[in-house]
Formats: sequence, C-alpha cells, structure tokens
Amino acid sequence: MTEPLQLSASLEDYIEAIYHIISEKQVARGKDISTRLAVRGASVTEALQALSQKGLINYAPYKVITMTKAGQEAAEDVIRRHTALKQFFTDVLAIEESLAEQGACRIEHTAPQKIINRMIDFIKFLEVCPRGGKDLISGFANFCQDGRTRADCASCVSHCMSLQKEDNRD
Repeated sequence: MTEPLQLSASLEDYIEAIYHIISEKQVARGKDISTRLAVRGASVTEALQALSQKGLINYAPYKVITMTKAGQEAAEDVIRRHTALKQFFTDVLAIEESLAEQGACRIEHTAPQKIINRMIDFIKFLEVCPRGGKDLISGFANFCQDGRTRADCASCVSHCMSLQKEDNRD
C-alpha cells in the first residue's frame, strides 16, 4: 500500500462515505453523499472536485462517481483507523458503542498513525497476555461500572497464575 495522501477531516469523511455507498450500490451519486453526510449539494460538489483533482475518485457533473485505486486505499485507511479507535474505546476502555462511534469519528482524523498502530498492538497484547486477556479487559469494564474490581488483586493474580500453569501442562 502506498503512503496515504494528507486529506482534511472533511475530505476524509467524504471519501469514507463514498466508499461505503459504492460498497452498497456499486456507484455513488452526489445526492447519496449529500443524504449520508447531511450536507448541501454545493458542498458535495466542491468536495467531489477536490477528491477528483487528487486522483481519488472519477467524477464528472451529473455522472456516477467511482473510486480510483488510490481513493480506495485512502478510504480503507480512514476506515481502518476508525475501526481501531472504536474497538479500543469499546473493548478496552468499556465505552458505550454510540459514544465510541462519536469519538472515533472525531479522533480518526487527527491521531497519528503510530498511536493508532500502538493501540491495535495493545488490544492484541491484552488478548494474548496470560496475565491479562479477556478477563483483564472485562475486569476493567467492571471497575469502570462499579468503581471496584470483582475480586481482590492477589486472588486474581493467583487465579491467572493457576490458569497459566494448566495451559503449560497441555
């Protein structure tokens, strides 16, 4: 994959919307984009012209809109960042889905790629770490909800260690 173009947050929203519309309908039209993003037609036209000039979409007035390979890669990058952020917020931080969606939409445009990659790695680590795993993640969610852990830390660590010993025997 080539290095993604630097796009404004607004243009990232447009390229993401176009990607999803094309996934659903094979092509996109200006009115589809306007409806999906709740913006005026003039705003859509301006964004389509900018995306076309950057070589991300194929656009001509009153014609269907398709994506170029570069446009598809840019959209997939935005979607990957959005998905990673939302997963981190819901799975690790135990944030409710609607708030996680809202936060991901805002942060996906500004978070450096290195931070998002580290968050993805952290989720993977938590899922495989013998001291963590799904129990650690759900324990944190419980802590956020109740303000305390389900068990005292010493017994939790002892339980994790016994599970690790059982895994080593298998």
